Amino acid sequence: MKESPNKRAVIVGLFVFLGFAFLIAGTLMVGNLHETFTNKMEIVSHFDDVGGLQKGNNVWFSGVKIGTVSSLDFHGKSQVEVHLKIDKKTQQYIRKDAMIKLSSDGLIGNKILVIYGGTDSFAQVEEGDTLGVEKTFTSEDMINTLQENNVNIKAITADFKTISNSLAAGEGTIGKLLADSSVYANINAATASLQSASAKADQLVGSLAVFSSNLNKKGTLANELTTDTVIFNSVKTTVLQLQQIADSATAIVSNLKMASSNPNSTIGVLLYDEESGARLKETIKNLKSSSQKLDEDLEAAQHNFLLRGFFKDKEKAAKKDSVGK
Repeated sequence: MKESPNKRAVIVGLFVFLGFAFLIAGTLMVGNLHETFTNKMEIVSHFDDVGGLQKGNNVWFSGVKIGTVSSLDFHGKSQVEVHLKIDKKTQQYIRKDAMIKLSSDGLIGNKILVIYGGTDSFAQVEEGDTLGVEKTFTSEDMINTLQENNVNIKAITADFKTISNSLAAGEGTIGKLLADSSVYANINAATASLQSASAKADQLVGSLAVFSSNLNKKGTLANELTTDTVIFNSVKTTVLQLQQIADSATAIVSNLKMASSNPNSTIGVLLYDEESGARLKETIKNLKSSSQKLDEDLEAAQHNFLLRGFFKDKEKAAKKDSVGK
């Protein structure tokens, strides 16, 4: 019994249809083309350098892919305006103050855009909003930084080489310290002096500790001075008397100063009146001359025969008194 041509054509057509269906489904699954049919919204960002970002690159938020780059256009003088198509369902999680940065999918993978941050105090992002951009280091920036660091390391190595050569040659303070034994000996001597000073300081501290302990030991002068009110009052009275004496001496000096400044006072006359000073000098000279003449007269009287016996008896009496004592 032969099959009808129509039935065979239907079967072939069914298999062809199923093959096309599987082909379309596989293409959509592999190429993520099913996202074309999801509800999208567009937001914008302006970059100074996109670093090789291309149309169709992915957009991530909190580790989840939420959209793709739809287009790249030049903006202003040198900026690039990037248009993003993101899932409408993620709108409620992205705030207007959120930031966007350029990153890569893995170490050397394709460029991607990452949306991050945002606070609840701002409203959710809307169609056509512009997100701020965080400047990131590109691989070229990292290479330039490494090159600059290499130059700096080379310069540091050269300087260290120069310093080490100077140290080995005994140049500079540290070089002399390493090469000159006398410098080392002087440092040792200074260290010994410091140790000796430290030991003396310890002794001084110990002496102060002993003195402070004696303040609490009864019977000692320090304890009596600090605890005995009688001795303290006596010392206080002595200090007050010394203060009074000092005040009196100050008053006397002040009075003498005032008197000397007055030309009409006795001291003022002696200091400022030349005539009175001359008369005083003449009087002193006359007294000295009179005293000498009186001594001479007494000496002559002792040798006078009328008074000689009187002076001899007086001399004998004086000798007896000295012997009796």
